[in-house]
Amino acid sequence: MTRRFFDHTEIAMSINGEPRRVTAPACATLLDVLRDELGLTGAKRACDRGTCGACTVLVDDRRIYACLALAAMQDGRRVLTIEGLARGGALHPVQRAFVAHDALQCGYCTPGQILSAVGLLGEARATDEASLREQMSGNLCRCGAYPNIVAAIRDAAGG
Repeated sequence: MTRRFFDHTEIAMSINGEPRRVTAPACATLLDVLRDELGLTGAKRACDRGTCGACTVLVDDRRIYACLALAAMQDGRRVLTIEGLARGGALHPVQRAFVAHDALQCGYCTPGQILSAVGLLGEARATDEASLREQMSGNLCRCGAYPNIVAAIRDAAGG
């Protein structure tokens, strides 16, 4: 249930499996709320235009750019950030594959790349390397680690 307080909105979401309530400006993006209100800084602010993918998170298991999504529209939804991906101290298989394949350089895009890969594997739409590259094209890496990123995702998918 969203309650409005003049120009602020109360939002109830599940963040990384934990129920959370936050009061934020009605115009706040999900990225604003995650970083500024909840201190979850894994989703990066880069382009602020939905063109780089550094802010990618999963909402109800679907990949979204948190910089483009209004926080108020996420009321009642499940949000997964990079901070909630590992369980009980064990890395998620995609995280392990990124480490094993050295699929990062500076690391700035890595949280978005990993969450996009997790979402992509959940969608089961990438049937070969070309479609995997196409489905990941919304996540940019300025360092050019693409061959290792693709290898890591293929490994996490089981080949």
